[in-house]
Amino acid sequence: MTQPVVEAPGGYDVAAVRAQFPALAAGAAHFDGPGGTQVPRQVAEAVAAAMLAPTSNRGTLTAAARTAEATVQGCRAALADLLGADPSGVVLGRSATQLTFDVSRALAATWTPGDEVVVTRLDHDANIRPWVLAAERVGARVCWVGFDPATGELAPEHLAPQLGDRTRLVALPGASNLIGTRPDLPALTALAHDAGALTWVDGVHLSAHAPVDVAALGADLYVCSPYKFLGPHCGALAAAPALLERLHPDKLVPSSDAVPERFELGTLPYELMAGATAAVDFLAALAPGEATALGRRAQLLASMAAVEAHEDRLRERLEAGLRDLPGVVLHSRAAHRTPTLLMTFPGLGPGAAGAAARHLAERGVNAPAGHFYALEASRHLGLGDAGGLRAGLAPYTDDADVDRLLEGLAGFLAAAGA
Repeated sequence: MTQPVVEAPGGYDVAAVRAQFPALAAGAAHFDGPGGTQVPRQVAEAVAAAMLAPTSNRGTLTAAARTAEATVQGCRAALADLLGADPSGVVLGRSATQLTFDVSRALAATWTPGDEVVVTRLDHDANIRPWVLAAERVGARVCWVGFDPATGELAPEHLAPQLGDRTRLVALPGASNLIGTRPDLPALTALAHDAGALTWVDGVHLSAHAPVDVAALGADLYVCSPYKFLGPHCGALAAAPALLERLHPDKLVPSSDAVPERFELGTLPYELMAGATAAVDFLAALAPGEATALGRRAQLLASMAAVEAHEDRLRERLEAGLRDLPGVVLHSRAAHRTPTLLMTFPGLGPGAAGAAARHLAERGVNAPAGHFYALEASRHLGLGDAGGLRAGLAPYTDDADVDRLLEGLAGFLAAAGA
């Protein structure tokens, strides 16, 4: 089953992009990017080079120490360019989940019983459970914000009733990793700031699919994961250095109390920092020719806009094909969304999404099934803990991949008698 091909706007050369990903030579069509993308050759080479170069703990005395220092500072600068942030406010960590847990404990130390923390049911559990646990420890109240299960929208009118003069923090999704919804963050964060609250934005899913400007989004603290945008497995937090100065996480006595180092426990994995920088540079190099002389931040804005347009075109093509398949229910319906589609097969009974994932896997199409840690969202949609089949697009997805997914699903439905 195929859909008509419409050329990508802006001359995005997906064939040239795909040629940089050795993993694609294995032949699978990857729709599993929301759980972690494939890695371009340049990123793997940067990781290897960092591990093979003389390296020691950071410092200035030896060449090895200077290499480590330059690697860390280079990573901060690269991620700051990606997010529109201050490099001296970029915290590096093992994962976004780890960073959220660490900072939630530091923030909770500033709360008192009766204070309030707001979380949403649209989020990945990594932007829910750390705040719930931190609030419980200090006697703060957790306020829950729902979303419209019919449309997938999280709107200001859902948030506003949960805000008050005791609201201390509002945790929001940049985009849903389950159904792709991209809430109107500036509107939501403005409400939170009007209530005197800080905003924490989980940008793990958003950062992979669109240009990001943390200040424009109204995010006081913004977390992301390079392995979701072609890099290695690590996490990063961006915040104003002055805000980080106000927080005092648990740390070892001899370790630095400087910002952002006070939030980074132990020696950083320099090879992963080098890989994250290479991933940002790879994305920047996707910019249209006229942007290449304007600096990395400008290149990244242009590149991510081109990636977004490419992925949106394929998403629309995939959605059109899915609408032609009998028995498929799409739960990704928000007006503004990432190229992340969740689908179920109600007529085929329990376990149909898992069966579809196995059928596709046998045909070299990687589209997994589950709730993907967005447990509250799955339940709020009426899908329980089972979730559905998720198909996520990435910068390297092409029309042939979309055709393979549609053909695989058509075969699954035919075999199931749908």
